[in-house]
Amino acid sequence: MNTPVEQFLDYVTLERGLSGNTRSAYEDDLTALHRFMEKRSVRQFNDLERKDVLEFLMAERERGLSVNSVSRRLVAIRVFFRYLQQESLLDRNVVEIMDSPKLAKILPGVLTSREVERLLDAPDLKEPRGVRDRTILELLYATGLRVSEAAALAVGDIQFDSDYLRCFGKGSKARVVPFGRQAKDFLTRYIDQVRPGFLRDDDAEGQLFLTRLGRGFTRQGLWRLVKGYAQSAGISKNVTPHTLRHSFASHMLANGAPLRIIQEILGHADIATTQVYTHVDEGRLRASHSQFHPRA
Repeated sequence: MNTPVEQFLDYVTLERGLSGNTRSAYEDDLTALHRFMEKRSVRQFNDLERKDVLEFLMAERERGLSVNSVSRRLVAIRVFFRYLQQESLLDRNVVEIMDSPKLAKILPGVLTSREVERLLDAPDLKEPRGVRDRTILELLYATGLRVSEAAALAVGDIQFDSDYLRCFGKGSKARVVPFGRQAKDFLTRYIDQVRPGFLRDDDAEGQLFLTRLGRGFTRQGLWRLVKGYAQSAGISKNVTPHTLRHSFASHMLANGAPLRIIQEILGHADIATTQVYTHVDEGRLRASHSQFHPRA
C-alpha cells in the first residue's frame, strides 16, 4: 500500500490537477521532513509536535535554505496535513496556525533548546561571577528582553512576590514581563548572596547587574558576555543577546503560546493600535508564561 506521502502526491496530481513541478516540489519538501523525523525517531506524522516542525524549519534554514524556501517547506507541510485530516489520517493539525511570514522573521538567529541548555550551563557556578552571568543568561532567555532593557534594570524593578519585572522599552514605554521559576531562583541567589560582593560605588547601588568594578553593565558589556559564553559552550552560530530574544519568542510559539501574548511580552509596538501597555493583564501574562515557556 502506498505511504501517506505517496497518496498525497497522487491526490494533488490527479484530483487537484497540479503540475509536475509542483508535485516534485511537494515531494522534495516532505522527503526532507521525513528524513528529519527519522533522525529524531519520530515514526508517524501523528507523533509530530509543533516544536518538532519548528526545529525542522530552523534546521533547514541553518543548512543554507533561503527564507522563501523554508516558507515553502511550511506551506507544503500545511497542505499535506490538511489532506491527512481530510482523510482521517491525522488526529490534530499542529501546523494549522503557524504563520509563514511571522515564522520567516524569527528563523534567523535562533538557538535550539539543546543549545540554550549548553549556553546556560557554561558559567561556573562555583564562582560569584559565574552565578551573576548565569542569572543574566537565564533572565535574557526567560523574558526576551532587549539588551538595553536588561542593562538598565534596577533591583527595584524585580517583583518577586508576583514573578514579573518592569522595564522600559523603545520610546521609554514601560511594560511588565513575567519570568519563570528558574530565573527567579537565580535572581534570588544573585541579589542575596552575590551582588553585595560586586558593590563598589554608591552610585551603582540601584542597578541590578554589576561588573567586577561595581559599575552597571553596558549594552556592549552584556553583548561580549553572551558572545563569550556561546564560544565556551561550543556553539558555532553567531549568538548575541538578540539571539536569546529570538529564541524566547520561537520557543514560546513552538510550545503553543498565542502570538499576541508573545508580542505583548516582547513589547512590540504593533500588538495593538492604541495604548497597548495600559491593557496588559499581568496575571494573564504570568499564567501564559508559566504554561508555555520551557524554563518556567
